[in-house]
Parts: sequence; C-alpha cells; structure tokens
Amino acid sequence: MSKPRKPKGRPISGWLILDKPFDLGSTEAVSKIKWLFKAQKAGHAGTLDPLASGMLPIALGDATKTVPYVMDGRKIYEFTVTWGEERSTDDLEGEVTQSSDLRPTEEAIRSLLPKYTGTINQIPPQFSAIKIAGERAYDLAREGEAVEIPSREVEIFRLTLLSCPDSSTAHFEAECGKGTYVRALARDFGRDLGCYGHISELRRTFVAPFAEDSMVPLADLTALEEIEDADNRLAALDAFLIDTSEALSNLPHIVINDDQAHRLKMGNPILLRGRDAPVAEAEAYATARGKLVAIGEIGEGEFRPKRVFG
Repeated sequence: MSKPRKPKGRPISGWLILDKPFDLGSTEAVSKIKWLFKAQKAGHAGTLDPLASGMLPIALGDATKTVPYVMDGRKIYEFTVTWGEERSTDDLEGEVTQSSDLRPTEEAIRSLLPKYTGTINQIPPQFSAIKIAGERAYDLAREGEAVEIPSREVEIFRLTLLSCPDSSTAHFEAECGKGTYVRALARDFGRDLGCYGHISELRRTFVAPFAEDSMVPLADLTALEEIEDADNRLAALDAFLIDTSEALSNLPHIVINDDQAHRLKMGNPILLRGRDAPVAEAEAYATARGKLVAIGEIGEGEFRPKRVFG
C-alpha cells in the first residue's frame, strides 16, 4: 500500500488582505500569493474582475475553512459609470451594444438611487460566473450564446453619488450584500436614465470584517523576493498575515483551556460552565491561547465542534 503523498509547501494559515492591482485576475492573484508564501493551500473570498482593483481577501492553509464566513460579509465598492454606451460585459472590456447621445442630469441620477437601495431584484451580467445548466455564463457568452439569466434578490445597504466629474461620468459608492454585481447596477442605471452606461472604473474597499487599512499592495510583497535568505524572506511575508479567527469576528466567541482544546481537536464536545456561558448558538468559535481551535454549535451546555483547526 502506497503512502499518502505529503502536501507541497508550508502548513501556514492566516488571511492576506491583498490590494489587487488592475488587470490581474483573482485566480492569478491567489496563485501568486500561494507561490510567494510557499503555502500548501490558498483560496479567495469573492472574485474581483481583472479590470477591478482593491480588496481581495486570500486565505492560506486552514484559513480556507473560514472562507464562507467572509463570502457572506458586506462589501463596499467605489465605481465610475460612463454614460452613452452599454457594453456586452457591462464594463470597458466588452463590445458596444447600445449607444446614446443623451446624458443624465445630476438631479436625475440622485432621484434614481432610492430605487436601487434596499432589497432589489437584479439580473447578473451575461459575462458572469453564474451557472446556467451546469456551465458558467461567461463561457456561454464567449461562445456567442445569448443566455437567459434569472433575476435574483440582492441587498444594497447604501448607495451614494460621490461626484459627477463631467456630463459623461458619475462616481458612486455602494455598500452591498453577497452576490451583488456592480456592473449590473451600471447597466440598469443607464437603461433607466435612457442614456445607457457601463463601468469604467471599479474598486473594492471593504469586505467584512476586514478594514481598508489592512490591505497590502502586491508590489510590497513581491519586493521581498529580493531577500536572499529564504527563512528571512518568508518571515517578512508572514508578518503581513492576519490570524484566521479574524474572519469569524461576527460570531460568538468562547475562550477555552488546553485540555478543552485537545478534546475539540479529537472531535469531542466540551462542557461550558459558568454564569456567563452562552446557552444556544447555531455557530460560534473557540480559541485557546489566542489561536483558533474550532467552529461549532452551542446547545444543552455543550460546545460541539463542526470544524477543527490545527
């Protein structure tokens, strides 16, 4: 019987909050970070288009188990809409499909925003990662196939017009929930205003629970390749990592001792004692000595592990 293959790379865990540059795909960015950190595993929490810049949270190692909690978080985008053209991709990359000489007034733009605030129905772009009959919509679109993508509910918590630099452009900020396509907002704004529109600039500045000042430019990381000593280089890179538990800051938290941590890592429940012990929680996380041990549920005086961390 052959031995299981040892995973390549370091068993390092944590979050790297990358400031993704323009013209770099999210998958490409993850591969670059995985290679730089020599990590065994890596994944991201929410795709950013190549033509978009900004916050791309990348999970390394065990932190990949916490990706769903970040995917569900609120996001903030700053974006510029250029009026007069609708494009196949709803951004600069696509071909012009509709055009108009009309331009909206600032008053008309502001009066439109309440319609797109709150829970709204949105049809994702043709060029999107939505699956249609098992295939990605963007794959079908690239083959020239027009597909009907059903609308879905998304939540826009805040939508602000920041400025109108000229008659052909408007700059916005949006705080929204999971699954919102900012490109679709630009498309729908343009249609409602009768002038068409597309995204000409897009930047993500926030993905809950990570703040904007936690972002690290890719250039700051690649500059460390000049450090010849591998141990020193990796130590310098590791200094940019955020502890895995930061992704769970919206969940209830319990602090446990070493014996309890050992039990949880073996897959066993632990008793919760004390007047302040939580009674029932669908999800919570436990730490020992400041390190994440497990995510689980609390009920009947017990913490029952669902996912454990090394």
